[in-house]
Formats: sequence, C-alpha cells, structure tokens
Amino acid sequence: MPKAYFISTYHEIHNPDALAAYAKLALPALTAAGATFLARGMPAKVKEAGKMQRTVLIEFESLQAALDAYDSPAYKEAMRELGDNAVVRDIRIIEGV
Repeated sequence: MPKAYFISTYHEIHNPDALAAYAKLALPALTAAGATFLARGMPAKVKEAGKMQRTVLIEFESLQAALDAYDSPAYKEAMRELGDNAVVRDIRIIEGV
C-alpha cells in the first residue's frame, strides 16, 4: 500500500497568533494519527513558477490514514483555532507512487 502525503502551502498569514495556537494542537493531533513531519518552513529556493511561501510536508502510512487524520476530532479542534481568516492556504493530500 503506497504512503500518502499531506502538503500545505501558506499563501497568506493574517494572524500569526492564531497560526501558533493551531500548530500547538495540530502537531500532536496529526502525530497521534500516524503523521511523520518531513519538512516545514520556508523554501530554501524556489524554481520555475514556485512561490516563496511556508510549506509543510507530512507523510502518512496510507491515503486513508491521511484522510482520517484530516477529519479527526483532534484536528478539527486545531482548525477551529485558525478560524476563518487567519491564513489562506492550499492543502493537498496525495498518494505516493
């Protein structure tokens, strides 16, 4: 069964305090759901049409594990900390090859 990856890119951060509160809850929520954080932060370099924006890359044992983590009550609690306007981000959940 292929692994899956949860990729977040932050286009805008409007409320760093809300993002910090989210991160405090999201890290343990996703880790408890089997997440392995592979990378997070600003890119060292961007190429082609890339954008210099915060990126987070998380690995899960399967696509279902990643989907379940996103839908888990603990992660939903973390999302509530973000509110509606703290960040503009793109989250993609993709299955590995």
